[in-house]
Amino acid sequence: MMMGYKTALRRWALCGTMFAALAAPLPSAAQTSEAEIRASIAPAARVHPEIWPQANWPFQRDAAMEARIDALIARMTIEEKVGQLVQADIGSVTPEEVKRYNLGSVLNGGNSGPYGDEYAGPDRWLALADEFYDASVDTSDGGVGIPVIWGTDAVHGHSNVVGATLFPHNVGLGAAHDPALMRRIAEATAVEIRVTGQEWTFAPTITVPQDVRWGRAYEGYSSDPALVQSYVGEFIRGLQGEPGAGAILAGPHVLASTKHFLADGGTFEGRDQGDARITEEQLRDIHGRPYLAAIDAGVQTVMASFSSWNGEKVTGHPGLLTDVLKERMGFGGFIVSDWNAHGQVTGCTNATCPRAVNAGLDMYMAPDSWRQIHDSLLAQARDGTVPAERLDDAVRNILRVKMRAGLFEAGRPSSRPLSGDYDRLGSANHRAIAREAVRKSLVLIKNEGSVLPLRPGANILVAGDGADDVARQSGGWTLTWQGTGIPDGKFPGATSIWNGIEQAVAAGGGRATLSADGRYSGAKPDAAIVVFGETPYAEFQGDIATLQLKPELRAPLETMRRLKAEGVPVVAVFLSGRPLWMNEWLNASDAFVAAWLPGSEGGGVADVLFQRPAGGVAHDFTGSLSFAWPATANATGPVLFPLGYGLSYAEGGTVPRLPEDAGVAETAASGVFFDRGVPSAAHSLQITDGAADITRITTVPATVLRGRVQVTSTDHVVQEGARRFAIRGGGPAVVEVTAPGGDWTREANGDSKLTARIRLDAAPTREVFLGLGDERVSLGRMEAFRPGQWTTVGIDLKCFGRLGADLANVSAPFRLSTDGDLTFSLARVALGYDAETVVRCPE
Repeated sequence: MMMGYKTALRRWALCGTMFAALAAPLPSAAQTSEAEIRASIAPAARVHPEIWPQANWPFQRDAAMEARIDALIARMTIEEKVGQLVQADIGSVTPEEVKRYNLGSVLNGGNSGPYGDEYAGPDRWLALADEFYDASVDTSDGGVGIPVIWGTDAVHGHSNVVGATLFPHNVGLGAAHDPALMRRIAEATAVEIRVTGQEWTFAPTITVPQDVRWGRAYEGYSSDPALVQSYVGEFIRGLQGEPGAGAILAGPHVLASTKHFLADGGTFEGRDQGDARITEEQLRDIHGRPYLAAIDAGVQTVMASFSSWNGEKVTGHPGLLTDVLKERMGFGGFIVSDWNAHGQVTGCTNATCPRAVNAGLDMYMAPDSWRQIHDSLLAQARDGTVPAERLDDAVRNILRVKMRAGLFEAGRPSSRPLSGDYDRLGSANHRAIAREAVRKSLVLIKNEGSVLPLRPGANILVAGDGADDVARQSGGWTLTWQGTGIPDGKFPGATSIWNGIEQAVAAGGGRATLSADGRYSGAKPDAAIVVFGETPYAEFQGDIATLQLKPELRAPLETMRRLKAEGVPVVAVFLSGRPLWMNEWLNASDAFVAAWLPGSEGGGVADVLFQRPAGGVAHDFTGSLSFAWPATANATGPVLFPLGYGLSYAEGGTVPRLPEDAGVAETAASGVFFDRGVPSAAHSLQITDGAADITRITTVPATVLRGRVQVTSTDHVVQEGARRFAIRGGGPAVVEVTAPGGDWTREANGDSKLTARIRLDAAPTREVFLGLGDERVSLGRMEAFRPGQWTTVGIDLKCFGRLGADLANVSAPFRLSTDGDLTFSLARVALGYDAETVVRCPE
């Protein structure tokens, strides 16, 4: 670190807190003392670096590399330097713009794919990688031409690419308690990434989740920091190779990135992007511990968290990013932010945030705000808001990583080893590793009467809505951000749990029948396997209030109860990203298996459920819980099965009958405002004329607006699961769901939509509008809706933000209005990602 840099940092690191707008007058260094800057951080969020442990960064200073970096920086213009600090999403940037703005990096977000196709073939990924690389090294304009690096969320395999091997999510891998397996998984993942031309993965996630209500809990290996720490070094070495063994890209490797620094898994009530209200000792001993192993293994990048520690956003925290991570712990790579996380730092927006870079951030992940952040950062570098020493320091950190990778010598992505070797994508060897990981991750919770293992020659019924669904068993971060809405045929070579069972039973001479609802004809089955659980989610969309399965996912429980009453032994296979309250399901089953999110190799489940045919290898249950299992749906309630619990076939599997009281009041799902025909808790359904005539609808049928609107019940999924509105023209009519003001800025930062499940019953005679708060978007005369059919319509929250909606205080999450005749039915209003009809935002 250059002499004088730390002093400059301390003087400027928190200017964003003191001055909310770029246009505001900036203080001189003489006016802003170190004490004043530090004082702007709440005392509870100040760090004491001397109490933090020191890691052993494995890379020694390389004089030749430093001289090369010095020479490059001496030639770089300020525009080229600023460009290195900016990362853009491939859906929002072109190769030509990478060249024009000298951008240092691109990424593909959860819903981005080459040329706008998130299901693009591997050849298209590689072709675009070449285009970005070629643009970045083009020096025809006299520039330096520093190669771009492409980052991807390969968090359970190269999971954005069709045909890749999908390994179990980390929650399952933690149950395997096998650090050596982590290295083999990482090595296979690195090879598949290299096939399509990327150099960098935002993995491994080394969070230590303390509250599984958090929607990203499944990205964590365990709530035990020691177990997480034991995995980290192995995984990083699997991705990057041994530190100091030569250029990373010269071998079958990629750059790694541990995330999210720090305490993203320790936020209050498990809220994603929330606040970890804990002591510095807890921050260090629980959440900081895995970073020692990461730094010892030479991880080249660290991703700063969206979240806060005691009210202070980590992305703008100089004490954590610089004093602790870089100086005390000795991290020598570069720090990248999360998706527009800089915009949440006090005094910042997505378009401008000098505080983040001055706090120690080296690269802004500015997926769709990259141009604005580039321009504001350039202005701030020119006027001294971002000191020249700090700018150069960030550039040096990025260049060191690129040089350790061997990026300058690697050539075009398509010319590198492994590139275009598409047979390695989802290869038999990689799938075998994934199948082994599935077997080792399974946890046997109950085995009454030793119903397991099953005989492969038996008559087996397979039921449940998760039995034959690769997307369901793979979870979020699978081809799309949420892992939902994926068309058939996008998992070539994958094996659903049903496929695996069918193959095992056929090999044993038995009979397997698939029936989602568990109905069967003929002879009574010897046993039934019921596969059920959570549906895919990612990030905040997976946050829950209580540890319960959503009501709409409970149908398999009745199937299990009916089969058990008929004398059929029931084996429950639970798909989930976390332990949930399962007492009812445990009571309704003879055997219960926590299968987590196994990925593309569902055959690994059958490997353990069934006895091996003659001459085959017997697989026993070896997995054990890496998170405690709850006794109630209260996240702070008692534990039913402790960390480390898990049965084998040699052990008794009896679980006494469990109480079926969840221990919590029923609550609405997070982000759901109207469901099954009724508003969620704290919300109201109202009819208004847009002025003074307002009627709250509490019972149906109801007639309001002087007879112009009739409200009745109608069916959707369940009896009376929706409300029908017959509107007669003659003035404005507004159907709205209202609530106490809610802050949706977090949701608007991603790809969330306001979604509504609507059936058009009679076409409108006038234009119809769908609104949020005071802003609205035209649906025309609802031409996109097919009369009599249910349709989920969605509008991006970013659209409402651009129209001027106050997303920090949303009191009316849904307003459908018209001046004419219209009859429609409404079943659900929620924040979501998937929609059958997406309304375009007006220009």
